[in-house]
Amino acid sequence: MVHDKNFPLHAPDKHASSMELLGIESSMEIPTFSKASTYVPMRDETYRFQAGVTKAILAGFAYNRRTLIQGWHGTGKSTHIEQIAARLNWPLMRINLDSHISRTDLIGRDAIILKEGKQVTEFQEGLLPWALQHPIALVFDEYDAGRPDVMFVIQRILESSGKLTLLDQNKVITPHPYFRIFATANTVGLGDVSGIYHGTHQINQGQMDRWHIVAPLDYLDPKEEVKVVASRMPIWKDDKQKQEEISLMVELANLTRKAFMLGEISTVMSPRTVISWAENYQIFEDIELAFRYAFLARCDETERPLIAEWYQRCFGNDIHESATHIQL
Repeated sequence: MVHDKNFPLHAPDKHASSMELLGIESSMEIPTFSKASTYVPMRDETYRFQAGVTKAILAGFAYNRRTLIQGWHGTGKSTHIEQIAARLNWPLMRINLDSHISRTDLIGRDAIILKEGKQVTEFQEGLLPWALQHPIALVFDEYDAGRPDVMFVIQRILESSGKLTLLDQNKVITPHPYFRIFATANTVGLGDVSGIYHGTHQINQGQMDRWHIVAPLDYLDPKEEVKVVASRMPIWKDDKQKQEEISLMVELANLTRKAFMLGEISTVMSPRTVISWAENYQIFEDIELAFRYAFLARCDETERPLIAEWYQRCFGNDIHESATHIQL
């Protein structure tokens, strides 16, 4: 077993129920670490968990189930996994499967190093062999955008044994007992015919079958989202008008989400965007200007009049005409 000083514990030393950890009813007892390492995500006390997908992720940690979370962007797929890991003190690493991630990034490559004053060629292990040998949760983001050669490397560790063979080294790596693997994706491996998620691919169905759990994640219930945004703005805690305006912000965000899902607009307001809008509002003390900076400026010019109409519907005020032509 590889020893790493950044991992003070090589196995969970405690167990806790989902009720203790997250206030969610379940019979599962989840292993936890009593000490956090440098790889444990930062804990966000204001984060709101969705019960269904939370149980799926907890099963991934407790029973080593390969778990893929699917949903629209901005729903908080990766953050959901991170915040559960933070409460378990479970080390976590995220890898974004963009077009620049290659097979050698994951597996490793020969590198020229100096040893005793001489240049020698030595194999340097990639992210995957290293992670497999540690008690860490590995999260593949944008899983449906991975290159084919990369996807076939990942397929090897999705097997029940999860062993990885390094052909160049004549070496077989057996996963650490508390190595866990998760993924997030916008689609469910069938590709994107809507044109919304450019760069995503169909995933080999043999590989999809190796995921034990595929859990959909939707946007938060509006009441829950209002609580999330309000928790980020404690200065407005006792301001009734500002609390009402937060509700209207979330209402407008949901109008954009419905239109985005129907293909009517190409840009959507995520919960993160709503929080940025609220933060901008606090800075500029102008809710319309804050909205333009947080969202409207990034929208297609042909779509701005429709978004301005929704703004008027929610807030009862017209957006200044120049804003739809992005003269901020």
